[in-house]
Amino acid sequence: MTVHLDHLLIPSKNREAAARRLAEILGVTWAPATIGPFTAVHVNDGLTIDFDEWTQDFPKGHYCFRVPEPEFRVILARLSASGTSYRSLPHGPDDHQVNTSLGSLIVYWSEPDGHVWELLTESYARSPKQGQGESKSAA
Repeated sequence: MTVHLDHLLIPSKNREAAARRLAEILGVTWAPATIGPFTAVHVNDGLTIDFDEWTQDFPKGHYCFRVPEPEFRVILARLSASGTSYRSLPHGPDDHQVNTSLGSLIVYWSEPDGHVWELLTESYARSPKQGQGESKSAA
């Protein structure tokens, strides 16, 4: 069986502002979702991020996008042009540096809602050193 992530919902204080900002940084489209009270960012043909507006506190998430190096450079230029601070580590001060320590180009930035966004060129989560896990069903 092949499994694909189709969409995910991210809480925000202002769904339209959050969607517009992410779409502009990534260079993709956004619009009100066709179903529900969400604002959608169309990341690619297979993934939509739906921003939902919450008035109560919500947990802060970490979301990562993997792109080829040419797109990384374009998106990094958009981050800089928009005045968005970024950093080389998931947490800590904004140092406007690109992390290269894991064999990838990596940057992180935070949005007003407190979510941490990551952009990288190679997935360290899928490192060949980690091996392949196996899913087992209960009999």
